[in-house]
Amino acid sequence: MLAQLNRTAFGRASSILSTVCAIYPGIALAAVVGLAALFLSEHYGAPVMLLALLIGMVFNPLAEEAAVAPGIGFSSKALLRAGVALLGVRVSFSDIASLGVAGFSAIAGLLGGTILLGLLLSRRDWQSGVLTGGAVAICGASAALAISACLPKGKVLEQETLFTVVAVTALSTLAMIFYPVALAQLGFNEAQTAFVLGASIHDVAQVVGAGLTVSEETAELATLIKMVRVSLLPLVLCILVLAVSATGWKERTHRIPVPGFLIIFFVLALLANIGVLTEAMAEFAATVSKWLLILAISALGAKTSLRSLTTVGGSKLMRIGGLTLVLFGASALIAQLLPGLS
Repeated sequence: MLAQLNRTAFGRASSILSTVCAIYPGIALAAVVGLAALFLSEHYGAPVMLLALLIGMVFNPLAEEAAVAPGIGFSSKALLRAGVALLGVRVSFSDIASLGVAGFSAIAGLLGGTILLGLLLSRRDWQSGVLTGGAVAICGASAALAISACLPKGKVLEQETLFTVVAVTALSTLAMIFYPVALAQLGFNEAQTAFVLGASIHDVAQVVGAGLTVSEETAELATLIKMVRVSLLPLVLCILVLAVSATGWKERTHRIPVPGFLIIFFVLALLANIGVLTEAMAEFAATVSKWLLILAISALGAKTSLRSLTTVGGSKLMRIGGLTLVLFGASALIAQLLPGLS
């Protein structure tokens, strides 16, 4: 009996070791790409996700090698889901409550309306619609990765995800530059400007950057509004999982169970808000999440050639751009109507 247990334990250890050896080269490649992207981002101010994606594409021929492919696949799937799960520590129930019913309803309405418009514009391609609509409505690249993790897997979905990440990151950077100028020309006050910036710019970093061009107070309020949008991500993911599970896909012969990473997301959000997780622990989890998402997007970039990405089509770029402009216009209109901002 003891000999059998020893053989079983040794066999499991050997299996784990062989798996680690198989995925190590691909993870190492993703890590090198991620470090390069982070270095360039810190020195030149470009979005790290976009840099990781573009640098990763350069290594596409290497990523297709048999020695590297398993680790690239692991990074683009398992590490992606782990990074999304750790995003739960960023959800703040107090931030949601501080806006009041009117402010929260306005943000939720903008978010839901943007996703619905994305679905309408996508016509029959509902996966592309919810992916682009959710990325624009919630938090750019992070939302695109999280939504993609909940959808049925496929090569087309990977290309759509990469294209969406590139588009929303580029548009978010342009918005950081031009939105504050446009709002100043329209005569918006600081509170109204903060609302529009937080409710319409895709990525958190660009929201902060745009707010700081006006004032620190504007940046703080804009970031608060932006984080409320981020806090709605788990609700969107739950609805998406339930919808896909209920309707199925292909020939309706499969079902998608509730993903484990989504459960962890909720648990971490709850623990962070009731005080079980200290601020230092939450900060550590957020940092790990950022690194895992950088590794995942580096691997996704390495899996996709630039030529295949161009096959996604200009119509999808127009859709993302149109959604971005509609969200900006609707946010500006609501900012003028909310009594607390005038």
